[in-house]
Amino acid sequence: MLTRRHLLTLTAAAATAFVVPRAWAQSFDATSFVVSLGNSLTQIVNSPGAYEDKKQRLVPLIEKDVDVDGIARFCLGRFSRTATPQQVQEYTRLFHQVLLNNIFGKIGQYEGVTFKPTTTTQSEEGALVGTLIQRPNQQPNNVQWVVNSAGGQPKIIDVKAEGTSLRLTQRNDYASYLSQNGGNVDALITAMKRQLAS
Repeated sequence: MLTRRHLLTLTAAAATAFVVPRAWAQSFDATSFVVSLGNSLTQIVNSPGAYEDKKQRLVPLIEKDVDVDGIARFCLGRFSRTATPQQVQEYTRLFHQVLLNNIFGKIGQYEGVTFKPTTTTQSEEGALVGTLIQRPNQQPNNVQWVVNSAGGQPKIIDVKAEGTSLRLTQRNDYASYLSQNGGNVDALITAMKRQLAS
């Protein structure tokens, strides 16, 4: 339920050089941000060294450039209104761990990945930075990175793979699970703990 659809695509990024028109000044910042993040992620993933070393280097990068707290709130959706502050706090703490575990579990799959920026557009969500991602021996995928800087610093708030929003898909999964369990956020928290323990 909680494993396949987070911002795990994040570890699929490696950037190439490109030029953006001056008229896209606002978009250029978002594009540069995604390219910089992709370069950093790819450098870590493709570097020599043990898995645990790569994991420790990835944590601060993801926590800095991905709005994990915001994504967690979005995914909990309407159920956050009935959850207690303690439940929200514990859910958010576990969400961070689940997200990071999903990324770390896929490190090996992204070695040798390249990505090419395509177009950047503006939407109500923020800047949509389009990329074409290629993994060795795989068909290329079109991925959009949604960048929002409402908090003063640009952050990844969603990834849209082939047009499908990963955070919206996750929210629908959570809503379905919570609806089957009487809207009890503790049930979701327990499921997340089981996942982390497995």
